[in-house]
Amino acid sequence: MPKPKNIHEWLSFDDDERDQTWMFDETFMRSNYKCIYGEGCKGVLDDDATHLQQGCCSYGAHFLDKADLANVRKYVARLEPRHWQNFNKGKNGNWLMTERDGSDKTRRVNGACIFHNDPDFEGGMGCAFHIAALEAGERPMDWKPDVCWQVPIRLDELDEDDGHRIAFVREWKRRDWGGGGEDFHWWCTDDHTAFVGKEPVYKYLKDEIVELVGLPVYKKLVTLLEEKRSTPLPHPKVRR
Repeated sequence: MPKPKNIHEWLSFDDDERDQTWMFDETFMRSNYKCIYGEGCKGVLDDDATHLQQGCCSYGAHFLDKADLANVRKYVARLEPRHWQNFNKGKNGNWLMTERDGSDKTRRVNGACIFHNDPDFEGGMGCAFHIAALEAGERPMDWKPDVCWQVPIRLDELDEDDGHRIAFVREWKRRDWGGGGEDFHWWCTDDHTAFVGKEPVYKYLKDEIVELVGLPVYKKLVTLLEEKRSTPLPHPKVRR
């Protein structure tokens, strides 16, 4: 019988503050994945879209809840034309649209999220929020829709019949995009070219992980990951 190709190891521990168990995708946390936007990212369209430099911004961003939307509204008000190529098209609230199912998302302009700047924009290509946040000396993740800073990390929560919660922190996979994910020409956590970072994910994405799980849980995760144990399993995309 052939061995499964996508084997991951998991790290589990109980939360001292809540009736909850944490399950971390240890294989991904230890991997050297990094975002390669602008460094070979092929995008999330049906065909190779490296030349468009859109990354995973081609479809616009949905909001997780009202708090997420309210936070983004606050930072949209701080964007200036020098940060945002589509400033004139998006002003006065025209950056937002409502889907048929009633959910809110950012509009698309010229085949990408309205907050995405083209490669030839003099203010810089990529996310307008990211550019403005760096100029202000602030964290880009505080400005962006939640989904934009959470990818490539996924938090899933399962409530058992007795009320105990199990929280899974893992890599974001194609299936997490919904039905369209399988049609992507390329997805970063599926390809070895994105596993080129100089440090493990749990350090590279420290701020994002802390935001999702809290600092005490993060510290416990790091302690357990850095204990000397048996040789960890390499990520499937770099395993030989």
